[in-house]
Amino acid sequence: MKDFLFVYRADRSVIAQRSPEEVQINTQKWMDWIGSIAAQNKLVDAGNRLYPTGKVSRGNQVVTDGPFTELKETLGGYSLIKADSLDEAVALSQGCPIYEAGGSVEIREIHAM
Repeated sequence: MKDFLFVYRADRSVIAQRSPEEVQINTQKWMDWIGSIAAQNKLVDAGNRLYPTGKVSRGNQVVTDGPFTELKETLGGYSLIKADSLDEAVALSQGCPIYEAGGSVEIREIHAM
């Protein structure tokens, strides 16, 4: 099996418009979806959500504000899963609640060192 990173991206303004009840329903959908991957013994780490603010560090000690808040779609979190192939990892990403907010899941194989 190979390890894959799921990177979740969405428009934070869409998510921010949800009522507390909608947030609770959405949280349950995430738990159910992640639970379904875990039930298949494919979950390595459920991951975490990320704060929308941070810094970007470049060479020569250049540090700027980030992550690029002018972009509509922002990085919201990640998970680590295992699958036999990229196609299987893509199939596991289907049903992710981020799609309901117009978001996306970037799927990347992890290159073990």
